[in-house]
Amino acid sequence: MRKLTIIILALGATFLSACDFDPLGPGKSEQAQRGAELIAEVGCGSCHHIPGIEGADGLVGPPLHHMANRTYIAGVLRNSPENMMRWIQNPQAVVPGNAMPDMGLTESQAADITAYLATLE
Repeated sequence: MRKLTIIILALGATFLSACDFDPLGPGKSEQAQRGAELIAEVGCGSCHHIPGIEGADGLVGPPLHHMANRTYIAGVLRNSPENMMRWIQNPQAVVPGNAMPDMGLTESQAADITAYLATLE
């Protein structure tokens, strides 16, 4: 029985590795990777704890665990890619006086970061 289980697991792993499976959709993995790099580069982790980003263990803003599954962003915007980009690019326009600064991100950079946050289920 143990040999059969090992064979089945090995065949399954071989099959899956042969597939061109991209859980985020075509091209999204690369975009999410750019987003992760940007998150580290611009210092989002100085305020947020962000899974998968080394040194991102800030305590000022909320932890971003399970961001893809949350209903709201900042308690006021429905969680959608468009709203996430809006929040990332100009948080003060959404909730004036909140602690998140305008980071000066372009639309493309906000889209990349949004793609990464969408991986945090």
